[in-house]
Amino acid sequence: MQHSPFKNDILKGKVALITGGGSGINFGVAKALASHGADIAIMGRREEVLKVACEELGKLGVRTHYRSGDVRDPEACEAVVKSTADALGRIDILVNGAAGNFLCPPEMLSPNGFKTVIDIDLNGTFNMCRHGYSYLKQSKGLILNISATLHYVGTPFQSHVSAAKAGIDALTMNLAAEWGPVGIRVCGIAPGPIGDTEGMRRLAPGESGEKIKKTIPLGRFGATEEIGLSAVFLASTAASYITGETLVVDGGHWLTKPPLVPRELVEQMVQKSKS
Repeated sequence: MQHSPFKNDILKGKVALITGGGSGINFGVAKALASHGADIAIMGRREEVLKVACEELGKLGVRTHYRSGDVRDPEACEAVVKSTADALGRIDILVNGAAGNFLCPPEMLSPNGFKTVIDIDLNGTFNMCRHGYSYLKQSKGLILNISATLHYVGTPFQSHVSAAKAGIDALTMNLAAEWGPVGIRVCGIAPGPIGDTEGMRRLAPGESGEKIKKTIPLGRFGATEEIGLSAVFLASTAASYITGETLVVDGGHWLTKPPLVPRELVEQMVQKSKS
């Protein structure tokens, strides 16, 4: 993990439950929280992946717990939340990271394909929030929803995911407003292109990844560690008066669009105007 600006025990005594925490960005979040003292529970559909992830997280000197389950199933969500509280004593941080995605033009997207993504991303987030509520109310905890920037603009082949993530952002704001009075903060993180993840391999195969990189103002892909450190910040007392906000961590990617004319031509035009 890259150097952290935070004390390594800043989250000591906290318990975090991360959905989709066995791999990718969500495992990066789990690792960052664990590296700063939080005990970790992870949920996912593949038990073997969860087991291996917990073994690695345990090497960081924290308590770990895993339980398989599908966030689309409210009863499974309730069982995972309860088993986490039973195993680790409490829940202070709930990270909703479980997600599904694939590229598809909307006219070729089946109703079931659209529904599946909505069910995993949006309904799954609600299910976990709903069942985590009583524990988070008791701990005055944090819900952290992993979103995206796709819906900030029209993103080709991502209508299903954009709809789901827009719903998550709306849910983040509404829950922040409604649950703030009982001490629960609700925030989000919207990652941009994050290198060396399954998502990037699926959504930007071959040379398309390098083309995307050229459109990022900071000139590089993000790292899972950077999403993890953003989560540490939002979970820390430094963010204790922040709620309802979704933090964009994308190197400025969503702000950009292709230039109307090549840079070289613009430079020539400027030089000519000065002569």
